[in-house]
Amino acid sequence: MIRRTLFALTLLLYLPAAPPTPMETWVHRMETRSVKVSAGVWNVDTGKLVEGYHMDTGLVPASITKVASTYAMLRTWKPDYVIKTEVWGNLRGGTVVGDLVFKGGGDPTLVAERLWLLADKLKAEGVRTITGRVRTDQTAFDGQMYGNGWEGTSSDTTPPILPLSVNWNREGGRIVRDPDRLAVETLTRVLREDGITIEGAPGDGGAPHLLATFESRPLRDMIEDINKHSNNFMVEMLVKRFGQGTWPQGIRQIQNFYAATLDLGPDKIAITDGSGLSKDNRLSAATLATILRVAWHDFEVGPEMISSLKIIGGEPFHLRFQDPALERRIRCKTGHLNNVNSVCGYIEGRHGEERLVFAILLNGPATMDDAWELVKRWAD
Repeated sequence: MIRRTLFALTLLLYLPAAPPTPMETWVHRMETRSVKVSAGVWNVDTGKLVEGYHMDTGLVPASITKVASTYAMLRTWKPDYVIKTEVWGNLRGGTVVGDLVFKGGGDPTLVAERLWLLADKLKAEGVRTITGRVRTDQTAFDGQMYGNGWEGTSSDTTPPILPLSVNWNREGGRIVRDPDRLAVETLTRVLREDGITIEGAPGDGGAPHLLATFESRPLRDMIEDINKHSNNFMVEMLVKRFGQGTWPQGIRQIQNFYAATLDLGPDKIAITDGSGLSKDNRLSAATLATILRVAWHDFEVGPEMISSLKIIGGEPFHLRFQDPALERRIRCKTGHLNNVNSVCGYIEGRHGEERLVFAILLNGPATMDDAWELVKRWAD
C-alpha cells in the first residue's frame, strides 16, 4: 500500500504543469517590468469574482479617486443639490451705497457666461449704481489653496481653490496665482457691461443686506463634468465644500460615508484629496469595484453616477482609447500620473447577456495600453 502511494506521488512529479492562464501571463509580464498590480473583474449582479490579482492591495489610483469622492457626495447631497453664491450690499432705491460684496460658497461653475445671469439678477433686484467697489468674501473656506500631497505631482495643472472662484481661476487659458484679483476684475467688467455703474468711491455704506443668491448648476451636472473630463479643480472645490471649508474635514466626510454605508474603513479609503493628484492616496481594485457595483444597484443616484463615466465610442469629444469592437460597451473612469495608470468601470458582454464591473491599477513603468489589453480580453 505504501509502495503504491509513493509510486503515485512520483508520477505526479512528472506530470506537466498546467499552462498559465492569460491573466497569469499578463501579470507575469507586468511584474517582470517591476509594475505593481491590483486588478479584478466581477459580475455586477452577483458580485462573483471572474478573475483577479491582488484585488485587495492598495495602490496609487490617480484620477479614478474621483469615483470614490463623487459617489460619496452624490449619495449624500443628492443630484439636485446646488451651491449658492450670495450678494450683499446696502441698497437704497437703485443705488448700492458702499461696496457690493460677493460671498463665495464653493460654486465651481462660476464662469463668465453665468456671471452675466448673475448681473441680470441684480438688475432685476433694482441695482443700477454702486457707489463703492466690487469686493469678494472668501471666508467660507480656510486659507489652504492647494491639496495635501500635491508636491511633486501635476498640481501645476490645477488652479488654487477659493470659495469664490471665477473662470476656474484661469485667464487666457492659464492658471492665475491671484484668483481674488481675477474674480473682482471679471465681476466688475461684467456688471459694467451689463449697464450697472460702479463709481468706486471710498466710504462705508452701513450694514449690508442680502440682495440676491445665485445657484450653481445642479450636482448631477457638476459630477458629469468632473468624471468625463477629469476636472481636478471642480472636484476639489466640492471636497472643501463637503468639509465645510477644509480639505481634511472633506476627506473625513468621504471616509465616514464609506465606513457607515459599505463598511469600508479609512484603511480601504486611504485618500488625502478628492481628485487623485496626491500620490499619498491608496485604493484597491476590490474597493473601487465595490463602490461601482453599489452605484449600479443604487436606484436613487446610480443612474447619474453611471452616466457621468466616459463611454467608449459614445462621446462627442475625442477619447485617447478607441476600439470599434467596444463602442458603447464600456463606461469607465481613467487615471494617469507619472508611473501610475488606472481604469475602472463597467463592461457589457458582447451580446448584452452579462455586465461586469472592473478595476485595474498599475504602479510602475506601465502604460494605459497595458490596462486596456486586459479590459479588451474581459470584454470578449
